[in-house]
Amino acid sequence: MTRHADATSRPGALPPDPRDIYGPRQRGILRALRLTRWGMIWERAARAFWPLAALACLIFAALALGGAVAVPPALLPWLVGAGLVALVAAAIRGGLRYRRVRGGEAVARLDRTLPGRPLAALADRAAIGGEGALWQAHLAQMQGRAATARAVPPRADLAPRDPYALRLAGLLALVMALIFGGAGQLGQGIEAIAATVGRPLAEAESPAGPSWEGWATPPAYTRRPTIYLNALAEGEALELPKGSAVSFRLYGEGLSVVQDVGGAVGEDPQAPGFRAERSGAIEVAGRRIAVSVLPDLAPVIRAGAAPTRRADGRLVQDFVAEDDHGVMAGRARIDLDLASVDRRFGLAVPPEPREAVDLALPLPRGGARRAVSGQLVEDLARHPWANLPVALVLEAVDGIDQTGSAAPMRVVLPGRRFFEPRAAALIELRRDLLWSRENAARSAEILRAITWRPEGFVTDDLYRDLRGAVGVLEGGGLSVEARDKLAEALWAAAIQLEDGGLADALERMKQAQEKLSEAIRNGASPDEIQRLMDELREATDAYTRMLAEQGRQDPAERFSRNQQGQQITGDQIQQMMDEIQRLMNEGRMAEAQQLLEQFNRMMENLQVTQGQGGEGQQGGEGDPSMNRLADTLREQQRLSDEAFRDMQEQFGEGRDGQPSGNAGDLAQRQRDLREQLGQQRGMLPGQGSEQGDQARRNLDEAGRAMEHAEQALRDGDTGGALQDQADAIQSMREGMRALSDMLGEQGRQAEQGQQPGQEGDEPEGQPGQGNRAGADGATRDRRPMLDPLGRQLDGNGNMIPLNDPLAEGADPAQRARDLLDEIRRRSGQRERPEDERDYLGRLLDRF
Repeated sequence: MTRHADATSRPGALPPDPRDIYGPRQRGILRALRLTRWGMIWERAARAFWPLAALACLIFAALALGGAVAVPPALLPWLVGAGLVALVAAAIRGGLRYRRVRGGEAVARLDRTLPGRPLAALADRAAIGGEGALWQAHLAQMQGRAATARAVPPRADLAPRDPYALRLAGLLALVMALIFGGAGQLGQGIEAIAATVGRPLAEAESPAGPSWEGWATPPAYTRRPTIYLNALAEGEALELPKGSAVSFRLYGEGLSVVQDVGGAVGEDPQAPGFRAERSGAIEVAGRRIAVSVLPDLAPVIRAGAAPTRRADGRLVQDFVAEDDHGVMAGRARIDLDLASVDRRFGLAVPPEPREAVDLALPLPRGGARRAVSGQLVEDLARHPWANLPVALVLEAVDGIDQTGSAAPMRVVLPGRRFFEPRAAALIELRRDLLWSRENAARSAEILRAITWRPEGFVTDDLYRDLRGAVGVLEGGGLSVEARDKLAEALWAAAIQLEDGGLADALERMKQAQEKLSEAIRNGASPDEIQRLMDELREATDAYTRMLAEQGRQDPAERFSRNQQGQQITGDQIQQMMDEIQRLMNEGRMAEAQQLLEQFNRMMENLQVTQGQGGEGQQGGEGDPSMNRLADTLREQQRLSDEAFRDMQEQFGEGRDGQPSGNAGDLAQRQRDLREQLGQQRGMLPGQGSEQGDQARRNLDEAGRAMEHAEQALRDGDTGGALQDQADAIQSMREGMRALSDMLGEQGRQAEQGQQPGQEGDEPEGQPGQGNRAGADGATRDRRPMLDPLGRQLDGNGNMIPLNDPLAEGADPAQRARDLLDEIRRRSGQRERPEDERDYLGRLLDRF
């Protein structure tokens, strides 16, 4: 038996080319050989050129981190020259040490990893009997071993060649430059090198004099980029916002900057600087740059309607603020309008000095804030000026502390109203004491009158407290601390008289809720949790019964759920309790606890109303379920618009596909909306009905779409998040339509005196009924039309008349959605004129 050409039989000889090795499994062998050869190429290149790579990383890091700008100009050319020499030397060294990888070397490395060297054996030739069975069996065995060949991973073995780990230092410097460096610093470094190195050449070619560089940096709140003055064309004017910082770097002697734009900043003659405060010109090295300073307009703020009083006594004030560069802060200043006060009784004496009330206006957390709108909600029911005339002034502040003020509004400061006579008297007495301590004697007389013959009117504890207050007032020398403490006691007494035992019932219900929440957090046994759940049910029933009794005696809207007066019925309270029970039975304790806290907040602001026959009424319009879903839908639409604007900013800054700085906040808000929707689903009425079950299924789909949108936002996939949010909005609209159909059907049955589920005839074409006649005599369902945000049109849910052109063809709601999508698409096209995109942006802000 001889080897092919006797090549591999000699020491140091290489196996034949792999293409000469034929077998039924040649493809796998060739793939392993190819990968092995590429690995050998990489390891030889790494061994030869690692000094060049490490040196290049260090030089790049120095430029990206601003090292070139920090080096003195006299030393910079020497450092640049040394770096170039080092790079060339490292490249020459690597080229001399690099050896090309031949195919036979890859075969030899791979063959050494296989038992019996099958690749070399397959290249052998038999001298005699090459066609024998024994030889064929030998070849088959070698082919089987060769088929198991796998690529040999490369091993550069750089540690012995780099004992000081210089390559790791270069890699670390590169990572730090990518994280903390910037394109601006890199560009400034390259420009500084070009200016410094090119200066001797320029002086040799033309005696034009030394060079210079200049930058204009607008204030940070304007969000404008820095302008490189050397890049301005000859004769081009420079427009800067007021307060922009202009700085220069002068290279060489005999240069100076002459300007009439603003006051100088700094004392270094080689790096003069100033702030642009007025229009003028800058002259440097024989070049004149005209500067036009753009005035920074003061912000403008406008108040909405006069402040309103919520049912719980809170102040509600709408406002709109605008600024050319963005509103930084806002506040509301409330001062007593002494001229409008009815100076009688306890208000006849001069008031004690009291500082004005300053309240911070709520502003968006992100965005440009060029145009913001919001609502101030503040509880001032306990303030001494509550229910007295005040002057309300709204102010907005921009980035340079310019203040814009709205016209003062003369209004009565909203506060809680008291209807029980003794409670109202205590509140008036409290107001008089806070107005001036000179009213102490008069207030003592009123307290004695209130506590005269207390039997059947006040409790023993309250009687003792009020008699103690009389003693304090008659003692003389009432201090500020004693007065404030007494005012707090009078407020608590008035609340007790006004609410009766309602406050105690509310406190018992809150304590039961807190006990149940703590048991859930501590992992209590199921029996204990069930016992506390039963206790909460009993406390809730007692609270609602007492509230209902007060509702018959006092029809005031003291316990409205919100400003719109939305109400909760007894059935919905029971459904929410059942949903909490279901979540606990399924072991979903975190969701049960969250729903429990929401239930407690809802019960604190509950109002029980009486309808016909003493039963609570519930309708389609103003139904709390529909109103809460509409609020969630609007919040989801607003979140989708913010995500869309965030994606536009990413495209504009070239960060497509990277998570933005707002991604975490948007994802968290999406999660909050999803959890809020899950709680609202558990409170939906009509469980077991066709429309009610359909509404729940639609909200489940919306919840899943919100979950996908949240994950897409965290991953930086804003486009995918927008699609998921659109799906969630569509599913919520469909769920609201199904719920509206169910509520409308219940309302029609109630009008006809039917029980839910009964059928009844209804005259066709009669306004205000559940059905209405069409042009062909057929009837069509009446359902409230929703705009793209899920809001009812016309205020009463009427459909578009039949003779309206929008009533034909496509669904009007779908047309509205299509128009909104088209507005979004056009606003994202950067080639459109800026005026048109601004108009489209205002449309998006409106809807």
